[in-house]
Amino acid sequence: MQNEPFWLDKKPVVFPPTNLALSDPDGLLAIGGDLTPEWLLSAYSKGIFPWFNPGEPILWWTPNPRSVLLIDDLKFRRSLRKNIQKLTKERNLTVTFDQCFIEVMKSCATIERKDQDGTWITDEMLNAYQHLHNKGHAHSVEVWLDDKLVGGLYGVAIGKMFFGESMFSKVSDGSKIALVALAMQLKKWGFKMMDTQIETAHLKSLGANLISRTVFEALLEQQIQQAFPAKKWQMEIDWLQAAIEHSHFQKALEPTQNASKLPI
Repeated sequence: MQNEPFWLDKKPVVFPPTNLALSDPDGLLAIGGDLTPEWLLSAYSKGIFPWFNPGEPILWWTPNPRSVLLIDDLKFRRSLRKNIQKLTKERNLTVTFDQCFIEVMKSCATIERKDQDGTWITDEMLNAYQHLHNKGHAHSVEVWLDDKLVGGLYGVAIGKMFFGESMFSKVSDGSKIALVALAMQLKKWGFKMMDTQIETAHLKSLGANLISRTVFEALLEQQIQQAFPAKKWQMEIDWLQAAIEHSHFQKALEPTQNASKLPI
């Protein structure tokens, strides 16, 4: 059994098998490598992501179990709908994609979070994901009230798989609105699943569940093999109406408990 993470050189771009990741700390696979687009795309395509604190070397993770959100399982709760109705009655609420990627990342980095001191979204990470954004693989979701950015998230897309990285809210439910709007557009594009990495109460309330690494990697392989252009994204639907219809469909399925099941 592997007792220490693997050390990676900057070249070649090669990761060890994910089943060799540590169980304590859960999912730590390797140290080193680089944050170039080549490294990042290789990592995400294998279900691996970077996560490290300032002053630390690059740490690569693949936790087991894995938190994922099957888009058909998204929960659009009544309380969220009511808050959206309140916001739209008082102000102009809009959701956009890829309008201010770095600003979204910086907002994720600087927002105060309970039980978290500092941020892992360093200048090194900002630069790395900006390069990935320029190549059409990293994307941001922005929630606006009038002309003020009040919520959002960012992540990475390969094929028809989206990997969520971080989110923020400056008003109640700002990040939830971003996630719901993104999920509805991804559903329209034929995406089935979003990687949410590590379980949190916030994500669980939106429908995220834990699955084994083995199942996750099998589903991941299916999704990244489906062609989808790497480009700047635009909102193409009425996301709120789509979310309402999604919620009605879920309610119709409740008596038979016929929600989305694995494998997708």
